[in-house]
Amino acid sequence: MGIIGSIGEEIRIVRERDPAIHSSMEVFLYPSFKVMLHYRIAHRLYEKGHFFWARWVSQRGVRKTGIEIHPGAKIGKGLFIDHGNGVIIGETTIIGDNVTLYQGVTLGGTGKEHGKRHPTVGNNVMISAGAKVLGSFTIGDNSKIGAGSVVLSEVPPGSTVVGVPGRVVKRGSKALPQETMNQTDLPDPVKEDIAGLRQASTRMEERIQELERELRALKGIQKE
Repeated sequence: MGIIGSIGEEIRIVRERDPAIHSSMEVFLYPSFKVMLHYRIAHRLYEKGHFFWARWVSQRGVRKTGIEIHPGAKIGKGLFIDHGNGVIIGETTIIGDNVTLYQGVTLGGTGKEHGKRHPTVGNNVMISAGAKVLGSFTIGDNSKIGAGSVVLSEVPPGSTVVGVPGRVVKRGSKALPQETMNQTDLPDPVKEDIAGLRQASTRMEERIQELERELRALKGIQKE
C-alpha cells in the first residue's frame, strides 16, 4: 500500500474507533495518525538498511506524539492507539491486524534476550492502559489484557489476562467485535477469589452448626 493509501486507511481506522472524532480533518491532529505515518516511512527505510534515517524519522514521531515505535517493529493493518502517550513498541515486536493499544502500554523485552526479544501480538487483541507485555512470546488472537497488567508469559488465543503478574482469568473468546474492545468488561480475579472464600466460609459455618445440632441430639439420647 502506498503513502496515499496508508493515509486513507489510517483516517478510516481512527474515525471508526474513536467517537470523539467528528471529521476527517480532526484525524490529522490525532497522535495515533501522526505516529503511524512516521512509522510507515521509518519502517521502509529500516527494511532498506537506512537505519540512521529510519531512527531519525521515528524520533521525530516520538517528539510529536509521545508514542515510540521502533522502525524495526512489524505492524499489520488496523492498529489503533487510543490517546497513546507513553506507548512503547520494541524493535522485534510483531503486531497482527486490528489491534488496539491504550496509553502507557509497553511491548518490550526483559533485557536478557538476544535476537527476537519482544512480544508477538495476534489479531483482534486489545491491550489496556498501562499494561506491560515483556519478553519474546505470543499474545494469542482475540485476547484482552487488562489495565495495569504485567504479562511475562504466553497467552492462549481467546484469553482475558489481568493482574501482576498477569494470569489468564477467562478463555474461549471468539473474534471480538470492536464494540466489545473496552477496558471495563474484564473479570476481577481478587473479587472472585474473595467471593469464593466467603461462600466456602458460609458452607463451613453451616456444616459446623449442623454437627453441633447432631452432637446435642446425641447427648440428649445418651442422657435418656
